[in-house]
Amino acid sequence: MRILQVSAELFPLLKTGGLADVAGALPRALLAAEQDVRVLLPGFPAIRAGVADSVQVAELDAPWGERVRLRLGRIRTDGAPDLRAYWIDAPLLYDRPGNPYEDAQRQPYGDNHRRFALLGFAAARLAHGLDPAWQPQVVHAHDWHAALTPAYLAFGPRHGHPRVGSVFTVHNLAYQGLFAPWDFADLGLPATAWGMDGLEYHGQLSFMKGGLGFADRITTVSPTYAREIQTPEQGCGLDGLLRRRAGVLSGILNGVDDQVWNPATDALLPHRFEAGQLAGKVRCKTALQAQLGLAPGAETPLFVVVSRLTEQKGLHLVLGGVDAILARGGQLALLGSGDAGLERALRERATAAPRSVSVTLGFSEPLAHRLFGAGDVTLVPSLFEPCGLTQMYGLKYGSLPLVHRVGGLADTVVDATLEDMADGRATGFCFDTFDADDFGRALRRAFALYRRPADWDAVRAIAMGRPADWGSAAARYLDVYAQALA
Repeated sequence: MRILQVSAELFPLLKTGGLADVAGALPRALLAAEQDVRVLLPGFPAIRAGVADSVQVAELDAPWGERVRLRLGRIRTDGAPDLRAYWIDAPLLYDRPGNPYEDAQRQPYGDNHRRFALLGFAAARLAHGLDPAWQPQVVHAHDWHAALTPAYLAFGPRHGHPRVGSVFTVHNLAYQGLFAPWDFADLGLPATAWGMDGLEYHGQLSFMKGGLGFADRITTVSPTYAREIQTPEQGCGLDGLLRRRAGVLSGILNGVDDQVWNPATDALLPHRFEAGQLAGKVRCKTALQAQLGLAPGAETPLFVVVSRLTEQKGLHLVLGGVDAILARGGQLALLGSGDAGLERALRERATAAPRSVSVTLGFSEPLAHRLFGAGDVTLVPSLFEPCGLTQMYGLKYGSLPLVHRVGGLADTVVDATLEDMADGRATGFCFDTFDADDFGRALRRAFALYRRPADWDAVRAIAMGRPADWGSAAARYLDVYAQALA
């Protein structure tokens, strides 16, 4: 099957969050399943630099009149086939400081509606024959940045080409790509694409609605999240539309890329290890404690956080739980950035107890791997979580997740209750009420289990052995693609 994946970022070229990990791993899993898959990306500097052997395959006029080029090259991966990659060559839109979505002052770029409408527009043009040498049968768009792809497919001329199926994946419904209503005029879509059954959302322009309303099939990144977003509590105002389209909505749990996240082969760890041979994990903790200035101690329970610092991620619960962690003899190491108030408060805690609390603001891929490699408990107390990859990395690296039982967290972590431990199912710690008391009780359970080394080792072994391969997820997506084609 010829499949075009469309996303704003892709690991290892450009990453701001879990979207990049999925966008990088799924195409490789589809290639391994002998599918003809290509990706389409905006021409951000990191993407331009990371796509080798690029050649121009077409020119196109954006709906607002700007002339841009489409290039095709390849992303090389050690030990795997190269991934063919289209990228949009439009320096005036994409060659900017800051991250892909915001300027250096963390303000969204004022023309983001154009920058990401072009991504969906180019995807639809590819589906309708822009590259005469290759045409997809299915286009798979990821999150709001690519969400106009199904709308452009629905309203664009096919020029005699076969119908192309469309799939849209919601990675996080809370980020919807909302713009001023007058920005609709730039999109080149007919007036019939506006309105309650189109892209209009309470008077604003919603990219997310383009994907949810016009895609042949909709997926989310976990089964539980697929159910949650059909409720007023988690539907972010779109639950009615999602309930109407429930027949084409499904949840497919993300996998873990074994080429990137595998403690037995991870070159970013100072020492490798695997289930049943954990001496390397102990040495990873010792090395990390020295690196971060924490007090040495192999028996000290180390709690780790790798997260955006936002309200969604429940970091105020972590902040409120620091005293309980320290009082019971634990340490906390955090990597992340986001809300300025949270950053300031966490820095203050690290300054007050530098031998017990480490806070690194920003993002570092090597440090993220080292935190999972060294950690005993990975904290993921999110208010909501579509899938979550952090807890899955924690499972793989034997850093038992402590999670709020929602979304993908509920689908991947089994609480270490006596009965689930007896059944050999327990993999971490869960709490159900999103408040400090329930979070605190989960912390106490983690400390209690840590003081019982035999039981801790048993739960950790089950966690590290939990299947999380992308091959199974890719097979599910192929079923969805076939449904979109039909």
